[in-house]
Amino acid sequence: MSEENQGKKWLSDLLLRCGVEAGISLDPPDLSNPQLLESSGSWLTIDAKALSLEQVQVLTARGMAALDSMQYLLNSTINMGRTAEEREAYTVELGTFRAQRYAELSNLAAEAAAKVRESQEEYQMPPLSGAERRLVHTILCDETDLETHSQGEGADRRLMICPVSEDEG
Repeated sequence: MSEENQGKKWLSDLLLRCGVEAGISLDPPDLSNPQLLESSGSWLTIDAKALSLEQVQVLTARGMAALDSMQYLLNSTINMGRTAEEREAYTVELGTFRAQRYAELSNLAAEAAAKVRESQEEYQMPPLSGAERRLVHTILCDETDLETHSQGEGADRRLMICPVSEDEG
């Protein structure tokens, strides 16, 4: 069984155990930023049309915490005992919710970067999940005049964007 099919089967089994029957596609969403696709490994897209409104709301509530948890469990379980070279990264999508959120985060990151460049002062992003903070780090990683880091603990953890100081660059 291929890596992608193994991930698809794992996710399908999990959903069935939760009483959710939905098709899962291996096709990545259409993202305007190809860097996100490159850094996201294999995509497993749950057919949102097969779910009730209540099921969609549960999966997308609190910044898609349920989807993020499923994605974390899938990646941890499938990759258990594998070397770094053998590991496969999976992104769990629901319809186009995550792709739309990626586009929103990309815009937020660009706006924050512009503010930091203009003010030359550190900028604190609004509250984001751990997965969303990692994504913004990825979006801004090629910006040589900026650096990002997270600070704080738990629900108070925030992503900070700072100008690179002259003596660091």
